[in-house]
Amino acid sequence: MRLLLALIVPPLVFFTIWRPFQGLFCLFLWATIIGWPVAAIWAVYALSQYRNDEMRREFDDDRRYGRYY
Repeated sequence: MRLLLALIVPPLVFFTIWRPFQGLFCLFLWATIIGWPVAAIWAVYALSQYRNDEMRREFDDDRRYGRYY
């Protein structure tokens, strides 16, 4: 769902992943017609980084508490 949101309304993705300052800058970039594709690509990239960080945190927690699957 966030991926679709990243392509349609890129600034909202930054607010959903707790990056408000990047969201404001993306909003400014998104307001221009030329900057819209750049904002969409940036939002998709930021979303992928957020997912990687979440997976890394989950893996570290599993390793720290001895939960191996």
